Amino acid sequence: MEWLDSASIGFLVVFLGTLFLIGELLVRAKGLFALLGIAIMAMYFSYHLSGEVGFWVVILYVVGLALIIIDGKVITDGTVALLGIILMIIGLAVPAPTFLYGVFVSMGFLLGGFGSALFLKVFPSRNLWAKMTLKDRLTGDLGYNSINESYTSLVGKEGKTLTPFRPTGSIEIDGAQYSATSGGQWIEAGAPIEVVSVDGTRIVVKKREENKESE
Repeated sequence: MEWLDSASIGFLVVFLGTLFLIGELLVRAKGLFALLGIAIMAMYFSYHLSGEVGFWVVILYVVGLALIIIDGKVITDGTVALLGIILMIIGLAVPAPTFLYGVFVSMGFLLGGFGSALFLKVFPSRNLWAKMTLKDRLTGDLGYNSINESYTSLVGKEGKTLTPFRPTGSIEIDGAQYSATSGGQWIEAGAPIEVVSVDGTRIVVKKREENKESE
């Protein structure tokens, strides 16, 4: 398999392997994409692993993939998935014979990941990150009026965070607890907050400034 010495071939191999592996996570392909992805990536690692680069890079790659799956099914906020992506890129780039080769396979991984989204147009989705999607879709124009009425009254109210926001967490307002998001803002536990908007069951809060509290 000397042809894998070429950086362009390495790019293509990693692109296809990632395309099918991530595609298996996004759509229901009856395991076919998983088998193809594993076979292609096994070929890449088996050729590039040597005495200087141990089996630990494969473990790093597998752990990264596992973190993406865990994020999509359990956490659903993308932070753990981002860490998984970084680990997978490191696992691919480290055994590369040259720096340029490492850059090529990293690009192949990213493009393959993005390209796998095209499978959603053909195959049924697995609804990865479905919890996040459901939260975003419980809006008034879809008929959730009773939920809207109870949550809309929270706009402008003040309370405090019960957990750290990175960027989701729990808040307390008038003795009641709610799940909320701060958008891109990180807020520590016990901080004063104000509800700035509500969309269905999605409550958006911001941290109150100290000078506002003292007024």
